[in-house]
Amino acid sequence: MIKYYYPDGTHCYRALHTTDAVYQSDDGKLMARTVRPDNSELYEFEITGFELLNTGERYE
Repeated sequence: MIKYYYPDGTHCYRALHTTDAVYQSDDGKLMARTVRPDNSELYEFEITGFELLNTGERYE
């Protein structure tokens, strides 16, 4: 899983296989390109950071 952080302070989670790229745009913004939830196409959005989360680990 990837946890994306948005400029407004919110965040979202995405499955790793839906991510196409994380890159810095020409104007210096951190961007993510991922597949839309309905699998119809790729789209891009600005992020302030991201975190790779371990899957399959369970803590009790």
